[in-house]
Amino acid sequence: MIRVTEQDSKYTNIDQMSVLEILQGINNEDQTVAIAVKQAIPQIAQLASSVADRMAMGGRLFYIGAGTSGRLGVVDASECPPTFGVPFDLVLGIIAGGDQAIRRAVENAEDNTAQAWKDLMEYQINEKDCLIGIAASGTTPYVVGGLNTAREHGILTGCIICNSGGPIVAASDHPVEVVVGPEFLTGSTRMKSGTAQKMVLNMLSTTVMIKLGKVKGNKMVDMQLTNHKLVDRGTQMIMDELNIGREQAAELLNQYGSVRKAVEAVTK
Repeated sequence: MIRVTEQDSKYTNIDQMSVLEILQGINNEDQTVAIAVKQAIPQIAQLASSVADRMAMGGRLFYIGAGTSGRLGVVDASECPPTFGVPFDLVLGIIAGGDQAIRRAVENAEDNTAQAWKDLMEYQINEKDCLIGIAASGTTPYVVGGLNTAREHGILTGCIICNSGGPIVAASDHPVEVVVGPEFLTGSTRMKSGTAQKMVLNMLSTTVMIKLGKVKGNKMVDMQLTNHKLVDRGTQMIMDELNIGREQAAELLNQYGSVRKAVEAVTK
């Protein structure tokens, strides 16, 4: 397997570049990421549709990954409850090496092919659930092992990678391959690859939550009201939806605790 993510940067002597040249080079490469993601939309659509169908029947969504990929999965999972008002155990991100690896690299954590399944079993993962492996290389042993075992247990599997083919694709029912090419800094997959993975995760989780009914029109009507900014946003949503004043909208939001419940209480 040829790992494009490990190929030499097309920029030479970057250590001798000016600050402006470095920034321009990084930005030039970043502009290619959205195009690569666009080419993968048919794959993303298949994965999102299957995940939404499985979750609509009571399943959960799990992400597994190591390093940057693992951190991105944790971030996406952690943002679903406040954004869409879903339970904290509906979308779960697991990183090789455990939560301590979110902030500090854990040596050799990604090389254990059996550990991911052990980590998943702590959450009693089962055939109702979905598992998505995130790995720029497409070869991370931790992710490969987790996907293979999950598939053996009838769990829907998918992946988000930045190379073509490889063992992670073979272990996935719905692979998403976003080939962004060599990094500006050779092998630094936290750059274009990480950006591509973040974009796909945004697309995936947002689409799934929309299909699960967590959005009305174009509004996050189930968002958690955890700060003044979000309370103000929720108040404005109610004002717009019901064509009422701010004071009345604020009272409704305070009484019912969510935009959806407030609107439904008035419109039923």
